[in-house]
Amino acid sequence: MKQKKIPMRKCTGCGEMKEKRQLVRVVKAPDVKDENGEIIQSGEISVDMTGKRSGRGAYVCKDLKCLAAAKKARRFEKAFSCRIPDDVYEKLAKELGAE
Repeated sequence: MKQKKIPMRKCTGCGEMKEKRQLVRVVKAPDVKDENGEIIQSGEISVDMTGKRSGRGAYVCKDLKCLAAAKKARRFEKAFSCRIPDDVYEKLAKELGAE
């Protein structure tokens, strides 16, 4: 019997490859555009515990140290190609700390 492949993802904080279910997905929802293709509203950045929300995803360990390292190196900003306000990082830290 063939063994099922385990999906691996890279943590944006520590840079280690880990199993997908050991990591938490941070997702940027798609931008809302008008009929001319102009961006009306930028997509919201949030924690995706199910891993099924639509949008661009980046992964981080369930550790506040990895989140702090990703914030310091601005890795989420590079992954999502936009500036991320500090209140979003605070919200992410609160959600990761609640686990």
